[in-house]
Amino acid sequence: MATQDTCCTLVPYFKVAEGKLDEFKGLCEQFMEITEKNEPNCLYYGFSIKDDVVYCREGYANGEAVLAHLGNAGPLLGEAFKISELVRLEVHGAEEELAKLRGPLADLNPEYYVLEYGFRR
Repeated sequence: MATQDTCCTLVPYFKVAEGKLDEFKGLCEQFMEITEKNEPNCLYYGFSIKDDVVYCREGYANGEAVLAHLGNAGPLLGEAFKISELVRLEVHGAEEELAKLRGPLADLNPEYYVLEYGFRR
């Protein structure tokens, strides 16, 4: 049976500075640890890497869970920005959830994608 989909996904791409990929991978391990330990409303979380670009695949139960993650991971994100550039950030979700994120995420200049069709089990 389908239920209302309030899930939000963040789709950030980081371009890592030359020679800093191993350091960034160390941050990935720390992000994984604090997210798994402290965020019960994180549905999935992981990193994919191609050359010097790191993609974080992350999904949350709702907009509040995204904000909780940003509060939890904020210090590590600051460290990541010292050795990488956020080259793209997409935020996907239902408009009522995206509305909760537009103000808090404004400084990151994300692209918003509104969920119009779909279901969740």
